[in-house]
Amino acid sequence: MSTRDNIADILCIGCQKGSTSWLHSVLNCHPRTWAFPDSEPLTSTCKEAHFWDWNHERGVEWYRTLMTPPEPEPNRVTMDFTPEYAFLSDTQIAECKALNPTAKVVYILRDPMVRAVSAIRMHMLWHYGKDHKEPLTLGERFEAFCRDARLTQHGDYLRNAAAWRKQYPDLILLNYEDFHTDRTDSLSRIFDAFGLDPTEIAGDARKRMTQLMSGRVWASEPFDMDRSVLMFLQGLTWATRELTESELGMRFAEGAQMLKD
Repeated sequence: MSTRDNIADILCIGCQKGSTSWLHSVLNCHPRTWAFPDSEPLTSTCKEAHFWDWNHERGVEWYRTLMTPPEPEPNRVTMDFTPEYAFLSDTQIAECKALNPTAKVVYILRDPMVRAVSAIRMHMLWHYGKDHKEPLTLGERFEAFCRDARLTQHGDYLRNAAAWRKQYPDLILLNYEDFHTDRTDSLSRIFDAFGLDPTEIAGDARKRMTQLMSGRVWASEPFDMDRSVLMFLQGLTWATRELTESELGMRFAEGAQMLKD
């Protein structure tokens, strides 16, 4: 019988296209963290367990078995970085709290318009492959990509943050842009919040982390989009950006820069 306090010690609930893969890879360099074995198609690599959306019917013991580190280090810090958790219901989040009562929960927020653009490009890649050349314009194809990307659910930052704070009042909010303006300071604060000493990272893991500090794990293909698409997404996400900046104290610059380029 497991004596662990949590099934997952660190839960990252998104946002999708917010450098969750990069942060997971960085944390996975630490000798005291543990990522579950890649079990595709049940999980998404060793990062996203998808327990509450894809695998809930498999039961809690399936999740516990997946997440439990092997001997002789059963107390390593376990991680589940599944962006779809951001918009779980109150009932699902309460179940998560029961299974992970002392977990650290982190939510990375990104400029809503740029996040939407990146999500649509990801779905374009899945649909067309890398060689697609035709720019995306307004119309039925665009509307289908918006539906597939679930822009509303992934982009509803205030609702998602408020729902998770009911169970995890110490929810950690991070700004995606900080990862790209001052990664060293951002990671220092993140490691401290998770109780991890970055000086313990050594050898090949240190080399891997050094590489990650100057790169990305997964970048969207830069498929062309007509300016009308960008302006539509700007209008769609304008209220979210304004409210997030006002109520959560975030400042986003990516969207304005994208519209200038």
